[in-house]
Amino acid sequence: MNDRNGTINHVVTRFAPSPTGFMHVGGVRTALFAWLFARKHGGTFILRIEDTDKAREVGGSIEHIIESLKWLGIEWDEGPDIGGPHAPYIQSERLDSYRKYARLLIEKGFAYSDPYTEEEVEAFRKQAETEKRAFLYRDHRPNVTEAWDGTKPLRFKVPAIKRYVWNDLVRGELSAGEEALDDFILIKSDGYPTYNFAHIIDDHEMGVSHIVRADEFIASTPKFLSLYDALEITPPLFATMPPILGPDGKHKLSKRDGAKDILDYRKEGYLPEALVNFLAFLGWNPGDEREVLSIAELTDAFSFDHIQKAGAKFNEEKLRWFNHEHLKRLPDTDFTAHLTAFMVEFGFDTSTYLGKIASLLKERSQTLLEAAEAVRAGDFSFCEEIIIVPSQELLLKSAKADAATVKTHLKHVSELLVKISDDAFTADVVKDSIFGYATEQGRSAVLWPMRVALSGKEKSPDPFILSALIGKEKTLARIAAAQEILR
Repeated sequence: MNDRNGTINHVVTRFAPSPTGFMHVGGVRTALFAWLFARKHGGTFILRIEDTDKAREVGGSIEHIIESLKWLGIEWDEGPDIGGPHAPYIQSERLDSYRKYARLLIEKGFAYSDPYTEEEVEAFRKQAETEKRAFLYRDHRPNVTEAWDGTKPLRFKVPAIKRYVWNDLVRGELSAGEEALDDFILIKSDGYPTYNFAHIIDDHEMGVSHIVRADEFIASTPKFLSLYDALEITPPLFATMPPILGPDGKHKLSKRDGAKDILDYRKEGYLPEALVNFLAFLGWNPGDEREVLSIAELTDAFSFDHIQKAGAKFNEEKLRWFNHEHLKRLPDTDFTAHLTAFMVEFGFDTSTYLGKIASLLKERSQTLLEAAEAVRAGDFSFCEEIIIVPSQELLLKSAKADAATVKTHLKHVSELLVKISDDAFTADVVKDSIFGYATEQGRSAVLWPMRVALSGKEKSPDPFILSALIGKEKTLARIAAAQEILR
């Protein structure tokens, strides 16, 4: 928490979503930056659920929030599912705390029972419009206030109309004048606190030192600071994130731009590490040329100093690139495990040859979904067969030579491959063995029929990769079978 001199004794950050729907990239990035900062400084990261807007609450959202963060590897030290020293971590279970601070504000003369009906407030607004001035609730404070009994809203009385100046760890010095200050509701007539009140109390009681937040909260900061003053609480430090923009870079990312549930990316075959890497680079960089970073590397490099002020454009092609890079960096065994788990979870039939084609799939697929669909389409079913029987027409289609010549070439290729030992039968060794001959005789006349003989398909990986995938025995058997076809 900060002391009066602004010294940080222990970093405490939080992510406090409302359970009003799916988790989107903006909310997850806020959680990620708060989590990275806490982990970088050996601090505490808290998950808190702000569920005081009951009219907008969506059933199952809390479970969805927890599942989304855990899938991404964002773990918390205190939260609704694990408890902690500041429990409970769901605002609707903390109502006594808000009432305690509400009574304190009443005693200090900074809160009053709102006497007006909705119709009366609307009349005040229309009057302000007629007079061409901003509507301010503080212009209509009642001269005599009745005791607050909880049946009417409790409204905050701004203690001083002044200009507030504060330092944001990303935006620098910010300020706002009296136009940003007005009396606002602390506790609604249904007994639940507003966000403007509840988050300040929770952050104070939970010792939050840094608040990572979206840019829409800048306009409300003077109200928050006014409440901190009234309660004589030292505010946490603010770090305001740049907005995430749509693909055109002109407006905030929205559903029409493809903004979606964060767990949809799991269904689409993205690795959580890749998505975290991508989200981290939406408005931040490590200060050097690196792009593909592990979570450990992101944590080590993270600081608020390298967060940009301008909006960050959401580019799904860049996300696909990040995912491909992370897939390629996986060892074949890990890639096979990830792909197998994905295929089982989302209803794909797995295959015994996944391990054999792992390296090839990593190169050809940007997502696990693409890899799974390639397997399902039978693109690699040739791995299981011993003999492939393509037509003579396909064997000669692009060979640019007659059947007898191609048959001679395949015979010579077999003689070269026989000389390779079984344990040295790799794509590079196969290529080194036959590439000179293929170049001399005409690559299309040698390599095209060899590839078709090994795969039985018009489109497939090159013959060197195919040879390594199926092994020496199958390679020689299939080439021999192709020679028999070429009559």
